[in-house]
Amino acid sequence: MTDSQTLAPAQWPAVRAEAVAELVSALSPRLQKRLDGAAAKLADRPAVRSSVRAEDGTGDGTGDSARDEWRIQVDEEVVLVLHAPDGVIRTAADVRCSCLLAPACLHRAAVVTAAPLAAADTDLAEPGPAAEPDGDGAGPGTTASTGAPPGPDTPPTGTAKPDEAAATPTPATGERPGEDPGDRLTPAETEAVQRLRRSAAAALAAGVSGAGGVPQAELLRTAYQARLLGLHRPAVLAATVVTRLRAARAGEPDHRLADLATAYRELLAVTTIGTGGELRGTARQTYQEAGSLRLYGLFAEPLVSATHAGVTVWTVDADGRLSTVSDITPHSDPVEAAQLAQAAATRSVRLGDATLSHRELARAGLVVQGATRTVSGRLGAGAKVRAVRAAGADWHQPPVAGLWQQPPAVQAERALAAERTPYELRPAGTGLLFLDVTLLGPGAVPGFTTPQLLADCAGLTVALLPAQDHPKLAFRSNLALLAAAPGLRLRVIGRLERAAHPRIRLLAVGTARGEDAPTLGLSNERQHRVSLGLERLQRADLPPDADAERPTPSQALEASQPPVHLLTRRLEQVVTSGRRALTANLTQGAAEARLLREAGLGTGEQLLAGLRSAAAEQERDVFGRLRADDHVGFALSWLAAACYQEELATALCAAAWQGRPAG
Repeated sequence: MTDSQTLAPAQWPAVRAEAVAELVSALSPRLQKRLDGAAAKLADRPAVRSSVRAEDGTGDGTGDSARDEWRIQVDEEVVLVLHAPDGVIRTAADVRCSCLLAPACLHRAAVVTAAPLAAADTDLAEPGPAAEPDGDGAGPGTTASTGAPPGPDTPPTGTAKPDEAAATPTPATGERPGEDPGDRLTPAETEAVQRLRRSAAAALAAGVSGAGGVPQAELLRTAYQARLLGLHRPAVLAATVVTRLRAARAGEPDHRLADLATAYRELLAVTTIGTGGELRGTARQTYQEAGSLRLYGLFAEPLVSATHAGVTVWTVDADGRLSTVSDITPHSDPVEAAQLAQAAATRSVRLGDATLSHRELARAGLVVQGATRTVSGRLGAGAKVRAVRAAGADWHQPPVAGLWQQPPAVQAERALAAERTPYELRPAGTGLLFLDVTLLGPGAVPGFTTPQLLADCAGLTVALLPAQDHPKLAFRSNLALLAAAPGLRLRVIGRLERAAHPRIRLLAVGTARGEDAPTLGLSNERQHRVSLGLERLQRADLPPDADAERPTPSQALEASQPPVHLLTRRLEQVVTSGRRALTANLTQGAAEARLLREAGLGTGEQLLAGLRSAAAEQERDVFGRLRADDHVGFALSWLAAACYQEELATALCAAAWQGRPAG
């Protein structure tokens, strides 16, 4: 039996990194120059997917999708055939072309360059314990840490300080003072790290426009070699860089230049100053026995990205530790991603014998026997896990109410400190803030052209921003309704967003308690709270006199800030246009240096000057030609400035939450 459907390029099968590297490296230099143009042309051609299955639905014994093929009509005579079991092209042999130059043709390399990048395979990882003790692998909606779908927390952002980047020896120097002998790299590992750093430096120096298929393939090739040696963390970070490079070059809606700059910084930092333990990382998040747990639902968060959609439910146990239950799956149509997230919220929780949906769990509770949990808080769904539904708790009842006991400044400090920890080792919810606020109404927020919702929190003016900007999620409409009710007192949960003024990405709101406190009129059935991404507030939920007296928003968010943006802009300009972006307009560079110096940012001035100098100073060969592979020195100068900017932004954010003026 054969089923066929025509798919747009965004729905093409994903391709493994090693297949991309093999096909691109096999091209001649002449064909490599034409690779990006050929990939752009192929992206305009739809693929026809055909699934060949046996009448009993088992295909050839490996599942319905085991014989899936995609056919792309290049022209009247040439057809590309992609063999992609389970939607993944695993080897170069899975890409076949009918042209006369095959298999050494340009078409095969172009199609894997245009196709999305697949998650890393964990079959080649270091041998170790199963993902979950006595279980069925990863928990619901999860995968190995090397290729997990987007989680509710941001990716790891911790790096070393700029002086460490300049003073700490690179992996090539071998031993470090006080280093654990078990953290030392072998010569083969050291060489793999150096190759990966050179590839990353070359891609950074080329910029988004210059880092086409060939530099990307070289980065993937060196990352694959590092992964074969068990260096999982830099391999994952390299794949992240390539994925975000492709998003930038394609102009995808969810692309953010700051995310690409962060990916470069993390990759260069770990390959420059990372210890053996940091470089090896872990191939997969392992589940540990957690015994018996009494869980209380907090809220549900929809997760939507260019490739995955689903829902995560946040829970808290009797000890105040947060855990998550997720249902996240890949999708092939970004337009329908929000609907898929809504559908995931209505599906049953896959945890023991529990008979409730994710939306219901956000207000109910669970009693779990034989629970398993990762360090990052993901609950496992192994065969020995038993779970039954239980009563939930209001946000003002223990143990849930304890989450609001810490002062806002302490919570912000905890969230900022957690960003230094690798994502797979970061406890769940460390980036969440639990606040009691009074709405002030819309007001100006630096970095935004439109007014945003402001609130007072213990004397601080905090910007409440939508957690996601997807138009089909309820975040924006709910915040617009709340902005029309100044004076409203709320208990809220949000994710800290680092900035020079207090602001969070709002995830859920609940009622406040106290005499004469106007608040939301939410019923007991709703446990007096709303998950803002999945549920919509109604005008009837607002008190009738919410507009009686409007507080005046503080001007704290409009106060002048140190000119950190000057350094950030140049760092991101390098990511976009490469090292050549800093070799022009020396007059503007002098003006920026003066502004940084006058603001007391002398270190920033020196680092920016060093970056400009490194961009201009490039070695030449005996014929006077610029050496195309001489970019490591420039990349290290960029890394030092990026680490300084990271530390400065963190310090300014911490000061803002403590109520101290910037400067």
